[in-house]
Amino acid sequence: MEAAGIRQGDLQETFARSAGPGGQNVNKVSTAVTLRHLPSGVSVTVQDSRSQAANRNLARERLLDELERLARERQRDEKALREKIRRRNSARPTRLKRKILESKRKRSTLKKLRSTVRE
Repeated sequence: MEAAGIRQGDLQETFARSAGPGGQNVNKVSTAVTLRHLPSGVSVTVQDSRSQAANRNLARERLLDELERLARERQRDEKALREKIRRRNSARPTRLKRKILESKRKRSTLKKLRSTVRE
């Protein structure tokens, strides 16, 4: 776990009794594993297997997958924000700027014509 950038001290493991198929073992032994990554608050619960050890391994894998997905999502959002700022700060093409200014001039003359009183 240390190699993936997650310290063992950052994890909190809790065990509970599973539900579903598995018979007496599932009813008597706490085989469901809930693994929580304390710094991020991400939590994963696994009760796929009748074995607590297998569920612990699955929980660690799923927690890693979830943390990696969140990191990718965060990077994508940061990149989108940088791109948005770059587009906002870039200059408009000259033809577009000319066209916008021309439409503003037309609008301005229309408004000026409205204000004059004719008899």
